[in-house]
Amino acid sequence: MGIRLGRNQYGKAEVRVVAVDRSSPRHTLVDLNVSSSLRGDFAAAHTAGDNAHVLTTDAQKNTVFAFARDGVGQPEEFGLRLARHFAGSYPWITGARVAVESFGWDRISVGGTPHDHAFRRSGGEVRTAVVTVDGDSEHVLAGLTDLVVLKTTGSEFWGFPRDRYTTLAETRDRILATAVTARWRYPRTDLDFADCFAGVRGALLEAFAATHSLALQQTLYAMGEAVLERFTEVAEVRLSMPNKHHFLQDLSAYGLDNPDVVYHADDRPYGLIEAVVERDDVPPAEVAWLGNPGFC
Repeated sequence: MGIRLGRNQYGKAEVRVVAVDRSSPRHTLVDLNVSSSLRGDFAAAHTAGDNAHVLTTDAQKNTVFAFARDGVGQPEEFGLRLARHFAGSYPWITGARVAVESFGWDRISVGGTPHDHAFRRSGGEVRTAVVTVDGDSEHVLAGLTDLVVLKTTGSEFWGFPRDRYTTLAETRDRILATAVTARWRYPRTDLDFADCFAGVRGALLEAFAATHSLALQQTLYAMGEAVLERFTEVAEVRLSMPNKHHFLQDLSAYGLDNPDVVYHADDRPYGLIEAVVERDDVPPAEVAWLGNPGFC
């Protein structure tokens, strides 16, 4: 029996970068969480403790700050700049993966006018980008996490099999709520990433609202399908959507009825629906998805 080193990578995780553009009286702010991972010939570091091929994670952190000095731009663009730099640093580094989380900030209004340099943190939704440079190929995943959405009607769930452990009642009208985590792959890098992100996000929201849902699975597929139908720039969409259950609260102990007014929001356990919606004429690019947990 032989033992050998398998697939491996290393890097610097969660470098927090806040960059302020003060080039005009109206300041702009970007708030990022950046993680880098390098791939290549690092076998000696693992098997012999030989660090001759190890670009230190401290150097990776410092590179992130240095690159932010000259402007960040869109998360996808910043990730591409960093990944290209790392992948081209030394001949033994064959690839790089850079993941960027972008946290939103809104301007505080004073007397109805947005302030030039005062901000408040947006809600829990986070924009994401993952860039992978692998040899001569480049891959960009855009996405978002914690996009919380809810419909008060227009959702059913019935027709499922029943066994001795099934207690869930069928329903023709229910609250449907979820927190969307979505990533989509661009097969090109010469795109207006800001416009693409806004458009894809809008398509996801519109499909969630407009689809009369017979199951969260159906809604998920409709959301991915809407993105691919509207945006030829997108090769595939991967979605992870927990079912945030809302159960009608029994008020009979208080002598009250409950005509579909009061619900109990359960945070766990929850159903978790995940799927890939893809074009059948675009080659897969699994290297773009390596190291992205939470998707099937």
